[in-house]
Formats: sequence, structure tokens, C-alpha cells
Amino acid sequence: MPIFSRLTYLYRILLPAFSLVWWLTVTDKIYAQNQPPLPPPSVKQSSSAGNQLSLNGRIVPGAWVQQVTTRGKLTTYVSDGMLRQLMGVDLLSTTNPASQPVQWFSSTTKPVILGTKLSESYRYLDIAELAKTAGWQIQANGQTLMIATPTAKVLDIRQGKQSSGDRLVVDLDRPTPWQVRQELPRKRVVDADAVAGAANTPPNRDWTITLDGIAAPSLLQPYTNPTATPSNLRKQLTSAPEPLLQKVEVVKNQTILRLSVPFGQSVRVSTIDNPNRLVIDVRPDALVEKDITLTTGLRWRQRFVNVGTARFPVVWLEINPRAAHISLKPMWTNQQTLSGTAPLIQTAQNYAAIAAINGGYFNRNNRLPLGAIRRDNQWISGPILNRGAIAWNDTGAFYVGRLTLTETLVTSNNQRLPVILFNSGYIQNGIARYTSIWGTTYTPLSDNETIITIQNNQVTNQLAGGKAGANPVPIPQNGYLLVLRGNAINNASQLPTGTTVQITSTTTPTEFSRYPHIIAAGPLLVQNRQIVLDAKAEKFSDAFIRERAVRSSICTTTAGNLIIAAVHSRPGGPGPTLAEQAQLMQTMGCVNALNLDGGSSTSLYLSGQLLDRSPNTAARVHNGIGIFLDPK
Repeated sequence: MPIFSRLTYLYRILLPAFSLVWWLTVTDKIYAQNQPPLPPPSVKQSSSAGNQLSLNGRIVPGAWVQQVTTRGKLTTYVSDGMLRQLMGVDLLSTTNPASQPVQWFSSTTKPVILGTKLSESYRYLDIAELAKTAGWQIQANGQTLMIATPTAKVLDIRQGKQSSGDRLVVDLDRPTPWQVRQELPRKRVVDADAVAGAANTPPNRDWTITLDGIAAPSLLQPYTNPTATPSNLRKQLTSAPEPLLQKVEVVKNQTILRLSVPFGQSVRVSTIDNPNRLVIDVRPDALVEKDITLTTGLRWRQRFVNVGTARFPVVWLEINPRAAHISLKPMWTNQQTLSGTAPLIQTAQNYAAIAAINGGYFNRNNRLPLGAIRRDNQWISGPILNRGAIAWNDTGAFYVGRLTLTETLVTSNNQRLPVILFNSGYIQNGIARYTSIWGTTYTPLSDNETIITIQNNQVTNQLAGGKAGANPVPIPQNGYLLVLRGNAINNASQLPTGTTVQITSTTTPTEFSRYPHIIAAGPLLVQNRQIVLDAKAEKFSDAFIRERAVRSSICTTTAGNLIIAAVHSRPGGPGPTLAEQAQLMQTMGCVNALNLDGGSSTSLYLSGQLLDRSPNTAARVHNGIGIFLDPK
């Protein structure tokens, strides 16, 4: 064996073993007790991957890949979402999908450039440059990528005023990972992201900044035991603003800053080098403009959009649906049943989507769909109330309008009975139909239903449903259930056991039937470049119409592209009204636009992260629209 080859061989054998010994020495938790060292990577086994990270001993979900080049160099990639959320790395605007400029305790004029790697579900960034500069130690252990960073010291915490708002500056002796998180409302509310009418100003929201570093006790003392306000002064001070910095504490080698942020303001965190500082700005216009091309046909953008005198922070993805490697499909939480909700992050990852946005409405109590879902030419759930919907095919054509599905049950003696609902959680007098897509059983949604079993196009059973929520009825795999409600129970006499039946269906407008995929929500906002908002016609409640809320929308553009957008609260105030949302989508160049479920449901997902909000503040949702990649 040549000398060079022998050295390379020894290098590959010894380096992983040395790294593992180092890891077990410096970290306070041993993850590899009684396990042999990992085998060295080889060219034949050119890559390894996992779905969780260990940062200084803390296990979190996160996608990573390690690859060995033909020259034997080991390259470690971490999903860009995890670098952003777990480390605090700022992704800067770029039009080059092959490289990603970032800023992390580095020059603001000469950004660090990281290589990219695209898979079906994630975009990864090569972390070699960051690891080298900051002294990270990296070791793969099975499905877990372990990253250890040097312990930083918090040297000082200073607070001041800027023209834009309050500022906190944390002085550090070295770069260190940090995370920012908006907390849930202090008081339980129906939807923290929706303001009804002219309600009083909502209370402050808590934010948490966590950094891997230790602050001296002298820095903690002023914020550890805040002085209690005497009871006789509380009423006098109710109008006084709360202190921004509520508490500073050190927990397990992390310094945690807890902030109280007024309604209408948000937190912007940035870093600078020389000296190393974490800068925390509390301001009404915290959104930073971005324009990042992730791959041909997929672009992440965010900026403020003006609507009259108002400005709204908008985060959106622009997609070219005609690109051969991009497709769009509806998603729902559980493919075994239509009951259930989950965070959009979880649903997107279960479907292996690269990107997603929340979709249509659902009942928050029983977690059943309240709108159309159609995928691959199969109805999953039917529309309700002639509400707005978007339909598309796999070649990039779209249709947007108000959708009705009309099914007709035709008996062997030519009786024709209208079926007004299909696999829907909406309750209405008439006949509803439920297939095995609904689940293995149907549990009555209302009292005194009559349930008729159809198998192989023939009535095989009739029974009384009884009380709502009791007595589940099996749904046949080779048929369906007809559920008769209200006056429709009188039709049961026309469907005795043994009756042969057929189902016909049509959509209004008929154009919808030409498309394999549909998601309905509403109201319809823009059609043929004109605002066509009519929430009352789509049977939305007055309270819903009055709301000023965070919103999600989907639209098509003049260029034939698709936009999925999350619109958050205006600086110093609440989110847009439906009318403002329609104007905003029109301003963004939308030809046709549909409002999706909004408020706390609003979630825009990309590569393992939510782009528009802290994941813990996003509600669980029933369904969404997924963007899928074939990177080959």
C-alpha cells in the first residue's frame, strides 16, 4: 500500500475515535456509553443522515447529512431551518441557489458564504466555515449529530432607547448559539392572532431569548428578584408600561432573558462581531426584508406591503408550478382518518414536503374538516356553503372560484335524492355521505340521525343513530354510509334493504371537475384581478367578518406563478381585515386570490422551519397545501 494511502487510512480510523473521546470528555451527558466507536466513513458508504441534533447536550429535532467526497473529505450539512432557529444564523438575500450568504457574529458587509445541498424535503447548508471559525466540535452518533460549542461568557447586559424602540445589547466574549421565542398569551384566549372589532388593546406578549453562555451573578441580581409593587399602588400604576426586561437567569449553562413586549411590537435579534454582541431590538416594524432563491422555481420573500395608510409584514413563497421538479398536493393530518389536527411542521414532514401553508377550515372541537379537499382526482372531503376554493393540475394550471359539489343518489326505481355533504364535519339538514376515507367508523354528529349502509351499490342496513357522539357505525370498505338529518329522515322509506343505488356528481362551476387537486377555505378575495370579496355570500359570521387577524392566502400571478403568503399584524396594531387582505393580494400582483384559514392557524413552512412565527405560537391545523420537490 502506498505511503499516502496508509496515512489516509490511519487518518480515517483515528480521527473519528479521537473526536468521540473528546466529546465524551467535554459534554456533561454521555450518549454513547457501552457503544463501540462509529465506523469511519468510506467512499462506498458515502453518506449518513439523521433527524435529530444534540447541541451542547440538548436533543432537538433537526435534519442533517454527512457526505464523504471522492478525496475522503467529510462534509457536514445541517438544514437551513435548524441553523436559523437553533443557532441564530441569519440567512441573507441571494439569487444563487448554490450558495447561501449568512451573518452570524460576522461582518455585515462581507457575509460568510455557505454551500447548499437540496433534497426532497430540506435545503442543507455546509457548516464547515462556521464550525471552524467558532470552534464547534462535531460528531455523528447514529441518527444524532452532536455539536459542542465553546462556553461563552456574558460580559454585560445594557438597555437603551433607539428611534425605533427599545434596545438590549448583550456583550459576549465569543460567538455562541442563541434562540428567540415568542411565548403563548398570558391569558387563555380563543385566538391570540385575531382581534374582534374595536376591542381593547391586547396585553403584552412574553418573549424569551436564550443563549449558550453564562452570565455572572452580578448581572443577574437586578433581574432575579424584582421588587413587588405595594397593593395600594397597583391601581395607580396599571397604566404604566411594564419593564421590557423582566428576568435574567442562568439555567444549565444557558442565560435566559425574559421580555415583556407591548402589543403591536415584535423582537428583532441580530449579531455583530468585534466585539461580539447580541442586539435585541423591540420595534413595531421588526420584519427584515429577504429575497432568497432556494432552487429554480422556489423563492422565499418577505417585506412590508402598503395598503392605503397601513403597512403589513408579509412572508411568502413564490413558486413556479410549471417547473418539472416542483409539484403541489393537498395534505391532511392523518391519512387513516379525517379526524385530527397537528402542527403544520409535523404534517409537512410526514408528507416529506419542502414547503407548505395551512389550508382550509375545521371544527376545533371534533377536529373534522369544514371544506373541500380533493387529491389526485379523489374527493377526500366535500365543500360547504359555496365557499371559495382553488383547484390545480400537475402542469401548473389553476382555477379559483366559489365551489359547490352536487351529488345525487339514484335508486333502481329512478328516485333521485340530493346528497348535500360528503365526508364533512359540517352539520346541515339533508343527506350526507361518508366513505372509508372518513375512517373505519362514523359516530353521529347530531341527534336522531338515520344511518343507511350501502355496500356494492346496494342498501344493506338501516339504523337509528341515537344521541350525537355515541354508537359508532362501521363504514364499509366496499361502499359508504348515508346519514339522513332533519326532514331528510323521511327519505329512509325510499331506501329499503336491497335497493340498488348509484351516485352521480357534478361541480358548480363545472371547471372545478377538470382539476385533480382542490382546497377550499374562503372567502374568495380576487378574481381576474378584481376584488370580489363577499364573505356574507359565503355564509361567514359577522364576528368573523369584523375580525382584524393574522391571515394566510394563496394566489396566482400574471406570470403564472403561485404565491402562498402569511400576513401578520401591522406595526403597532392588529392584522388586516378581509377587505385589507384582498387589497394587499391585489397590490402584490395577484390575478386570483383566496383567503385560507387564519389567525393562530396561519403557518408558512419551509425546510423544517416556520418562516413567519415561533412554532409554539402556531395552532394545530387539519390540512394544508404541500410543495414537493424532485431534486434529481
